[in-house]
Amino acid sequence: MVHAPERPDPGAPPVRINLYSDTQTRPTPAMKEAMMRAEVGDEQHGDDPTVHALCDRMAALTGKEAAVFLPSGTMCNIIATLTHCRPGDEILAHETAHILTSEGGGHAALGGVQITPLRGPRGMFTAEEVRAAIRPRRRHAPPQTLLEVEQTSNLGGGAVWPKAQLDAVAAVAKEHGLATHMDGARLMNACVASGIAPAEMAAGWDSVWLDFTKGLGAPLGAVLCGTAEFIDAAWRWKQRLGGAMRQAGICAAACLYALDHHVDRLAEDHANAKAFARGLRQIPGIEVVEPDTNLVYFDPSGAGVSAPELVRALRMRGIQISLLGGRIRGCTHLDVTAAMVEEALDVIREVLAERG
Repeated sequence: MVHAPERPDPGAPPVRINLYSDTQTRPTPAMKEAMMRAEVGDEQHGDDPTVHALCDRMAALTGKEAAVFLPSGTMCNIIATLTHCRPGDEILAHETAHILTSEGGGHAALGGVQITPLRGPRGMFTAEEVRAAIRPRRRHAPPQTLLEVEQTSNLGGGAVWPKAQLDAVAAVAKEHGLATHMDGARLMNACVASGIAPAEMAAGWDSVWLDFTKGLGAPLGAVLCGTAEFIDAAWRWKQRLGGAMRQAGICAAACLYALDHHVDRLAEDHANAKAFARGLRQIPGIEVVEPDTNLVYFDPSGAGVSAPELVRALRMRGIQISLLGGRIRGCTHLDVTAAMVEEALDVIREVLAERG
């Protein structure tokens, strides 16, 4: 039986340090002020000037012709595959990709497509692995129509795809007639970490989107970008799925504020993540994946405590952190300071000391 998300444990103390996810960020006072000042109109009717400003800016930022504002990143991914593919088609993606592991089977349920998983370290695969997965076109096999990547790779440890590797896998896809889609939920983290501009990073990819509710700190919203023809088709799916909105400029204003004020500061999150990983590595028995960006995955079992036990112990001390795939994931963001990282490390040491 599938259950709705659990409500907070009433017996747990208030969360003091939230390392659970960058989706936990809250709008800053200045962002709220920008939202209150936003010019608005009926977005579904095409009358919201702030939404238009955001879409124009995102299209330019990613080097695409057009863009559409959507409520969530998952809707961006699902609308992208519904636009690129037809029922019975096949998508190639990494075995840990968000579209395969974390979107409720939406691509199969709504689009009738299948996703074939590719393997590779840190959520990435090579051009050779793409080439090996491509079959001759014949009536017995599903048409392979789309190659998808996730930049950064969440379950790959927040890893940044190297630009050359992105170009190589996209080239193989194009060579065989596949469209290309980039899940850019944390695209700006990748761009800040690598020093590569979004348009350059997304070159060779037919569609790309950016999530504003993670490190950029907006309360909701994501923008899907592509050709004018692609976005026109995506709008029909947006209508069908109930993604068209009314006075959405209030939310678009938060996204514009984030582009102006919250991109460069992502480097602080990356520095805090590295400090967290460095401190964890100094604790005997803890295995840590060196972070590229703001996600720190670690396994405490070698220190005498299981990952679920440590997550529960930290929560009872006011620190919230996530458990993914048997590992713990700590996520730094604009509501996590360097001092909070050091305090979290101190508490982890205390928990381990209590357990001998």
